[in-house]
Amino acid sequence: MAAMSALSQRLAWGSRTYVMGIVNATPDSFSGDGLMGAGDLAQAALAQARRFAADGADLLDVGGESTRPGAAPVPAADEIARVAPAIRAIRQALPDMPVSVDTSKAAVAAAALDAGASIVNDVWGLRADPGMAALVAARGCGVVLMHNRLTPADPAIKARLGASFKGASYADLIGEVKADLSELAQSALGAGVARDNIVLDPGIGFGKNREQSLELIGRFDAFKELGFPLLSGPSRKSFIGYTLDLAADQRLEGTAAAVAISIAHGADMVRVHDVREMVRVARMADAIVRRR
Repeated sequence: MAAMSALSQRLAWGSRTYVMGIVNATPDSFSGDGLMGAGDLAQAALAQARRFAADGADLLDVGGESTRPGAAPVPAADEIARVAPAIRAIRQALPDMPVSVDTSKAAVAAAALDAGASIVNDVWGLRADPGMAALVAARGCGVVLMHNRLTPADPAIKARLGASFKGASYADLIGEVKADLSELAQSALGAGVARDNIVLDPGIGFGKNREQSLELIGRFDAFKELGFPLLSGPSRKSFIGYTLDLAADQRLEGTAAAVAISIAHGADMVRVHDVREMVRVARMADAIVRRR
């Protein structure tokens, strides 16, 4: 089953900022919003999707495995059991809402696309699973390629604030991230992924410490030179916690600032937990930076 790309068919890049709402079909999200344990998982995901749609989300990102540092790996079969019914329920109830699957496993991506997803959001940029690039190319779906130098030994984790990447090392942060993103994009193109189906994500917080994450946001416009739409994902992340000394459930204002600055520096899409508030931030930021 081929999936029509929501990227090339529905999103007019440059006209405004698109808001991606996070639907965590997990028990262990770093932000505390995992839906497992809330009864019927698919129905819980659908209820959240309905709220996000009403709050102005442009698309939804459904994930069945936490990407927080230290999270236990989830077998593909379990991940499929979490995301596929949730995506199917969302697509049936909200047929016009594009859905992305947050996964690095080709088997999970395939099941999600069969269930109605039209985008694969891969935090490892199609490199964790040797079958992922061919799958994305064959299905003609959208794909988000994220920069990621995370290793298990990198983070020092504090329960309240999250991961701090003390050992992250870059001789030239922006130059290296830009080069790595370009390599990810060229590799995807070489595998047959259509250019207009690719979005790049500099990977705020993934293998970057607080200072590096702040620099990425402040210099987001440097990545526009790569010629692809850009996604910013700062929502509730630990760099906000370490900056403001706040737990994940208290990072709304910090997220809003990071979202606004990302938009001011060229972000085309933002991935967020607090959809209603960030839609308002995005609209206000657009009114300032996208004036005709």
